[in-house]
Order: sequence, then C-alpha cells, then structure tokens
Amino acid sequence: MAAPRKGSNDARHVTEHLEELTRLVDTAGAEVVGRISQQIASPNPATLIGEGKVEEVAAVVAEAGATLVIFDEELSPAQGANLERELGVRVMDRPEVILDIFSTRARSHEAKLQVELAQLEYLLPRLTRMWTHLSRIRGGIGLRGPGETQLESDRRIIRQRIQGLKAKLQGVERHRENLRSGRDPMLSVSLVGYTNAGKSSILRALSGQHEIVVEDRLFATLDTLTREVELGEGQRARVTDTVGFIRKLPHHLVASFRATLEEARAADVLLHVVDASHPDWEGQMHVVDRVLAELDLADRPILVVFNKMDALTDPLSFSARVRELYPDAVTSSTMRTDGTVGLKIHLRELEQRGRPTVRVRLPVADGARVAALYREGEVLRREDGADEVELTVRLDRWQVDRLRGEGVPVVEGREGPGLRKASGA
Repeated sequence: MAAPRKGSNDARHVTEHLEELTRLVDTAGAEVVGRISQQIASPNPATLIGEGKVEEVAAVVAEAGATLVIFDEELSPAQGANLERELGVRVMDRPEVILDIFSTRARSHEAKLQVELAQLEYLLPRLTRMWTHLSRIRGGIGLRGPGETQLESDRRIIRQRIQGLKAKLQGVERHRENLRSGRDPMLSVSLVGYTNAGKSSILRALSGQHEIVVEDRLFATLDTLTREVELGEGQRARVTDTVGFIRKLPHHLVASFRATLEEARAADVLLHVVDASHPDWEGQMHVVDRVLAELDLADRPILVVFNKMDALTDPLSFSARVRELYPDAVTSSTMRTDGTVGLKIHLRELEQRGRPTVRVRLPVADGARVAALYREGEVLRREDGADEVELTVRLDRWQVDRLRGEGVPVVEGREGPGLRKASGA
C-alpha cells in the first residue's frame, strides 16, 4: 500500500516504489497478492489514508485472504493500531520490513547488535499496540491492571537493553579505531551506494576473491568487508564494502550502523556505486547523497562509479550523457573480465596523486637509504653529484615525516592535482 503526497516526487514514481516494496517483501519471505495506492493531500492522523480507502483495503484483504498489510510510508504508533483494528490483520510499515530483513541477514556479532538496537528503538514507542490483547483489563486509581504493569516493565527492560547495546557498540567503534591505526598505510577506499547497485560484485572483481558473497537481492551484504587490492605498477589499495542504502531507510538503523560506517568516514575516497541499468538511477543517487549528508559524509572525496553497464541496451549514449553530468565518473561491468580495468587505473592515479613528490639529497655513501627509497617509493628522477645523490621521489606522507625525523634534507616539489578534500580535513 502506497500513500504518497499529491504532487510529490514519490507520487510521480509510485509504480517504481511499489515494485521496490514488492522486492523488500519478497526478500523478507512473504508473497504479495495485491497492490493499492492513493495520493493524499495530507495524511490522516488516525489512519494515514482516508476512511473510504481503508474500507477498500479491507475488502481487498478479505477477497485475497491476505494476513498482512504493508505500507510504503512510515506509520505512527496510533495509525498502526487503528489500521490493525479496522482491517483485522497485522499491519506493518516499510521501516519495520527493512528491520525484519536486517535481522534475518545479519551474520556478524556487530551487525546483530546494530540491528537489535534499531529494532528496540523502533519498538519502544509501539509497545502499547503490542499489548492490545490486554486492553480489556484496565486499572483505576490505586489499582493498576496487570497489562499496564507488564507494559511498564517491558519498557524499562527495553530501555536498559538499549543502553547496554549502545555501550557495546561504542566498544566496537573503539576496537575498529585501534585496527585502523595499526594498518599499513595505503589508499583507503569505501564502497557506498544504493542497495543492490553491485558494491560486493565490484569488491570481488577488484580483489579476485570469489568467496565474497554476491546476490541479486536487496541487502545481500550487511557486514563490513575489507580487502587489499592490487592496482598494478606495485600499488595497492584497501577497499571496504559497506551496507547499502535505500529510500526511507529507518533513521534508527542509520544511527545504529554508525560504527560500521566509520570505515567510510576514515576513507581517503568514497566510491559511490550506481546501478546504471536502473530506470530511476538518478533518484537512487539522491537517496544515497541524503544518507551520506545525514552521516556527515557528504563532503568526503567521492568518485561516482556507474556499474552494470553490460545491462544497458545503449551503453554508448548512456556514457555520453553521464560524461556531461559527471565528467570524472568511471563506468564498470563486473560481468566482463576487463570490466573494472578503468576503475583500477583511476584508483592508481588517485593513489599517486595522494602522495607528495619530494626531492631528497643523500650522501653517495648512504647506499642503504637510496635503495630503500627505490624500494618503498616511486623514483621519478635521479641526479648524481660528486658527493651527493638527489632523488625526486613520490612517497607516502608518513615516509616523508620519517625521513625528516631522521634528519634527511627533504624539499617538497610540485604535486599533481589531488583529490577534493573534505572541509576540515
């Protein structure tokens, strides 16, 4: 059931949105037996949709023998309770379906903690609705009914559990920070994008590790996965796959996954993977941009990657169009053996641009350090003097700092165009 506002973007794409809701329901394990939509001028505070539409839905439910009604819009606790009473079947909204999918697909301990936290924060204001079967037992002044007593007890238990989960996730975040600080320095890349855009496929194609799970379904990946990738010419990058985003992603879920998405915050560049074959790829891009803004990631360096180019009927005209809109974007296809070559080349260029070019003067006798610079850096030029060797070399920042700490004369040269850096970086 969809109930977008009249004249809104949701109203213009109601068919696509219902199709996506159908895929969500299928992923959750249910079968869709009917679809209904209504464009509303303003939401009904009691039932979201109008009284006549409620009666129509009730008739469809009875005729189809449905046991569940799912709304594409988020329902308030009161709206959910009223609709269940009017329709006589269980009513869910889109956020609840997404939370249910996450709960069944979470594999790691961290993901399970994050999903449980989001579920409890969603459930807490809706507990009264869960206790409607005890509504006949009412407590008066000085006498509380057992249903109300149990309701208060459940609320207290859930609040305590929420606090415990938040504390555990803070510990996970500290552990991740320790892991990041101990990693070898290299270009760090995070894959972000709409769910089912092909992020996991790109990670598998870049790394060559076929055990990485790839499925053509929504939210196939919940757990963060990091792999080191060979970019060619002796260069490497650390690429991390993150959870996919979706339209109307529950804000509780976004908040609980902040620890996981810290990997994206620490990345040198975000690869925004877009499903080029999707009819509403522009709308999906806007959704991802909004979620990134909510996570304070919108100002990070971003490289747009249009994936699934093999699924397009006219890839040449599509490429010409996106070059006008996103001149720095990269196209890819994980269904072809050479489908990510261009992406690797682009990442290699970014890795090179991210390292400063310096001139280092060393005594001729310091052969060990000269050899180390050849081994660890990219020597661009060498000038041999009678007593000194001057090398123009591209190094990581930490290597430059180490040389200076050892008292080696280092002069930074002109750098090529670098990545767009986030403000305050």
